Amino acid sequence: MAAVSVGLIDGEPYLDLSYAEDVAASVDLNVVMTASGQFIEVQGTAEMGSFDRPTLDCLLDVATQGIQELIEIQQHVLAASYE
Repeated sequence: MAAVSVGLIDGEPYLDLSYAEDVAASVDLNVVMTASGQFIEVQGTAEMGSFDRPTLDCLLDVATQGIQELIEIQQHVLAASYE
């Protein structure tokens, strides 16, 4: 499993927000997923106003890609530690 934060800043999605980015984000999501792509947690907030379903879908796509990359790195590290 892996977890990331994603946010929307000036209409653009960002992965793994820094503190400064998080403060500036109009939407902020935390997403946790398994290696098989199942969601464990999706927690989000519209910091300013609201957001629509296409924005949510976009942010979930960015989070999913980031989590997949993290899981690949985790699997590589674990495989290397057993060599």
